Amino acid sequence: MARYTGPVCRQCRREGIKLFLKGTKCLTDKCPLEHRNYPPGQHGQRRVKVTEYGVRLREKQKLRRLYGVLERQFRNYFYRATRMSGLTGENLVKLLERRLDNVVYRMGFVSSRKEGRQMVRHGHFMVNGRKVSIPSYLVKPGDVVEVKDKSKKLVRIQESLELAEHRGTYPWLEVDAEAKRGVFKAVPQFEDVPLPVDVSLIVELYSK
Repeated sequence: MARYTGPVCRQCRREGIKLFLKGTKCLTDKCPLEHRNYPPGQHGQRRVKVTEYGVRLREKQKLRRLYGVLERQFRNYFYRATRMSGLTGENLVKLLERRLDNVVYRMGFVSSRKEGRQMVRHGHFMVNGRKVSIPSYLVKPGDVVEVKDKSKKLVRIQESLELAEHRGTYPWLEVDAEAKRGVFKAVPQFEDVPLPVDVSLIVELYSK
C-alpha cells in the first residue's frame, strides 16, 4: 500500500478526532474539524450504522494514521508486540512511541510527526552523536537525541520549539530546548501516553 499523499485533514475528519497531522494549524480555528465535524465526501453527513468490525477498524486506522505508518509496518509492529511480555495493545503503543520521528515530535523539535519523518530523512537529527536518517529507528532508554549543529538555526525548528509548550511535557523525556537536545529516559508507561484510541479493540481486530 502506497503512502497517502492527499489532504491530511480529510483523515482527521474521517476519524472524527484531531490527529495533529498539520502541526500548528490543528491548534487554530482554521482546522477543518472545527467547522466540518463529519466524514468527507458527498455522503459524509448521512447517518451510517457501524458494525462491530467497523468500530475495531476505525480504532486501528486512528492509531495507524496518528503515527503515520503504513499498513504492513503497522501489522509488523503488532506481531512484534505479541511476542513481547505484557499486554499486546500496550506493547504496540510503546513500540510506536519509540520511533525516532515520534520522539523528535514529542520533544518539540518538529510540529508534527509527518514533518518529523521528513526532517529525519533529510538528516537533521543525531542519536548518541551519530546521524540517523531512518524515521522508524527505535530509540532506546538513555539515548540522546539532538539537532545537528548545522540545523539548529532552522526557522521551522525554532518555531516548533516555541509552540511545543502548548503540547505539554512527557515524563519519559528530558529536553533542553536551548541546546536543542533531549534524552529518552525510559520507555513510556502506557497510561502516560495521551491517546484517543482503545487499543483493546485493535487487538480484537487482529486476533480474528
